[in-house]
Amino acid sequence: MASCFRLDISVPTGNDAELLNGILALHAPRGWEEREVAGAGACFRIYSEHAGHALKVRNAVQEIVSGAVCSLAEVEKQDWLSAWREYFTPVVCGARFVVLPPWLKRHRDFSDRTRIIIDPKSAFGTGHHATTALCLRVLSDLLDLGRIQPGQKFLDLGTGSGVLAIACSMSGLAGLALDIDQLAVDNALENRRLNNADNFEALNGSLERAAEYAAGGRYDVILANILAGPLMDFAPAIAGILAGDGCLILSGILGNQAEKVEAAYRAEGLSGARRVCDGDWVALVWS
Repeated sequence: MASCFRLDISVPTGNDAELLNGILALHAPRGWEEREVAGAGACFRIYSEHAGHALKVRNAVQEIVSGAVCSLAEVEKQDWLSAWREYFTPVVCGARFVVLPPWLKRHRDFSDRTRIIIDPKSAFGTGHHATTALCLRVLSDLLDLGRIQPGQKFLDLGTGSGVLAIACSMSGLAGLALDIDQLAVDNALENRRLNNADNFEALNGSLERAAEYAAGGRYDVILANILAGPLMDFAPAIAGILAGDGCLILSGILGNQAEKVEAAYRAEGLSGARRVCDGDWVALVWS
């Protein structure tokens, strides 16, 4: 009997639930289930084909969310793709983009938008979470304003499913998508093929690979949808490879973390950032 691994996570507060959503948006394959428990916070459930990956997600959660209670079990595998087909909905972002699964790619309602096809069977970010949707919305707005233009070079740090790199590529930019998780890189490459978006490379690694790829040059556009802690740690390196008149979009940030993240980049000589919000989540934008 085929099996997979189920990770159940319980958190006691609304703030913990928001933080956990951000962690899972970055680390959890196949999405996750979420339900409220009266008087007891929220429960989350994810599935993984690999015990090692489930343990990695559990460790990331326990490191960041102190109140989380995790339980890992091996269970019978089910037809998750059929479930995705039933519940997956298009994600409209800004004036330009819509994220669709392969079975909706010819949806008649979106003929005026750039269609980004993301196969959710092994997705690391389908655009549904606010952190990703914020980046796509900001990217759409900056393209409309002419601040981001075809021919520019981009970096997508923490690419996950590749959705942001694909959006850049389909808008005429070329560049590099990076992720420290090889499963995410494989997923980004699969989605790149689905979209015929050939203007970027997807590689396993972090900012050291970005510097190598740039070969001493700089990026016109940098998008980083990760977490507040790494964003602050990476501030010197990111500022060092951003073009002097470049655009920087940072996401994965809760509202109460935004000031500290922005301060880390002001310390590297950047001006104050514009903030774009969606619920408790904030994107910081230098444009």
